[in-house]
Amino acid sequence: MTKNRFVLGVAAASLSIFIWGITFVSTKYLLRSFSSYEILVLRFLLAYAGLWLLRPKLLRLSEKKHEIYFVLAGLSGVTAYQFMENLAISHTSASNVSIIVSICPIFTAIFSQIFLKEKQLTPSFVLGFLLAIFGVALVSFNGVVELHFSPKGDFLALGSALCWGVYSLCVSKINALKLDSIQTTRRIFFWAVILMIPIGIFSLVTNASALQAESAPPSQIAVIFDSAVNESRFSNPLNWLNLCFLGLGASAFCFAAWNFACDSVGTVRATVGIYLIPVVTIVFAYFALGESISLMGAAGAAITIAGLFVSEIKKDTDEHR
Repeated sequence: MTKNRFVLGVAAASLSIFIWGITFVSTKYLLRSFSSYEILVLRFLLAYAGLWLLRPKLLRLSEKKHEIYFVLAGLSGVTAYQFMENLAISHTSASNVSIIVSICPIFTAIFSQIFLKEKQLTPSFVLGFLLAIFGVALVSFNGVVELHFSPKGDFLALGSALCWGVYSLCVSKINALKLDSIQTTRRIFFWAVILMIPIGIFSLVTNASALQAESAPPSQIAVIFDSAVNESRFSNPLNWLNLCFLGLGASAFCFAAWNFACDSVGTVRATVGIYLIPVVTIVFAYFALGESISLMGAAGAAITIAGLFVSEIKKDTDEHR
């Protein structure tokens, strides 16, 4: 691995983490007009279209069996991960979800050690993981010390973290094929959008049943076809601005950059940076939204960063394999 490629990989991972850390603002705004499912579909349709414009060339695989990696990556890292996380937030506190989802690096390390035979679960990695999780907990609570246990929401968040571990494993397999990162990301999004269709069908059936029972459909998976409502929300330029940010920035660019980072610095090493997302979120909220940051939150940010450094302590022979 060249030093320049390693530095570019670190930069790509850092920028992705920064953008992912502020996407909650766009999602929060869009939830006023769209359901979680609608945001999910529109976001990745825009991402897919953007990547086609950027690289209008068909991806050809040397072996058809490699397609399964793309299917699993689309299912685990996009459809299941994003949807389960959105549902988790509707059933439990955002603090719980933030803490639980942040354990995905440990799943990535476990899967890499089992399936890729990479020795990642070193004492320094485990110690850094524990420090980072403690820091993330402080950042997420940010002065609120009461933890509410909600089994349904918490298990959905745990499932979301598990899905990202599977996605990271698939990305390692895809990167080993040495294909164009933009084309591979687009292929992943293609399968993700296809796999979102069953959720939409379920939503339509649920909506029909709700209308017959004269009750409101679940807002998390609602699909609205009312022309007046659609005209209003799709004519709002701020809605389009946020959709484009999520689709073209946080999805198309960040997923491609993340796949490049995983290939350049290693999947587990890149994934460890996910611990920083809650830190980015709370700092951005402080400056952009005027939300207060407590001493607990500031201490949590420092501990999380310390955990990242500790988890990176390895023997010299392992540094740049």
